[in-house]
Amino acid sequence: MGNVILIGFMGCGKSTVGLRLSYRLRRTIIDTDREIEKEEKRTISDIFATDGESYFRDRETDCLRKLTASAGNQIISVGGGLPVREENRALLHELGQVFYLRAEGETIYERVKDDTTRPLLQVEDPLTRIKTLIEERDPCYRAAADVVITVDGKSFSQILDEIEKHVESV
Repeated sequence: MGNVILIGFMGCGKSTVGLRLSYRLRRTIIDTDREIEKEEKRTISDIFATDGESYFRDRETDCLRKLTASAGNQIISVGGGLPVREENRALLHELGQVFYLRAEGETIYERVKDDTTRPLLQVEDPLTRIKTLIEERDPCYRAAADVVITVDGKSFSQILDEIEKHVESV
């Protein structure tokens, strides 16, 4: 399908890298979180608060299924928890080439510490929560990824250059 898919933990840069990559490669970008919010007509925080994480994860899977039927030659940025489900990892591979933007817990914490819109971080010790979740999710991200790119200490330009080096021509 020729899609470039960006996965990784919240705050690793998927949305910003995706937007910049879409300009560089002249492709449209789809953000699964934004797609779900549009369909549901409410924020992810509201979805979590009202219907819970499981409901939201089901919406992510539904969104991927729709994309496999329609998306081609696009940049797709997915929510941080989406690759945890085995079914979603299979759908990601169907969709295109998967890039895991990997970041250390401290990097993530510095980027998201003041963001109150992230339901999974509304806890007493967000840094410990981030490190625990990264440790749990890393094997899933690696299983879903065709290419792993470490983003710590890199500029967006360096990250984009690395991705572009690996993008399969369509």
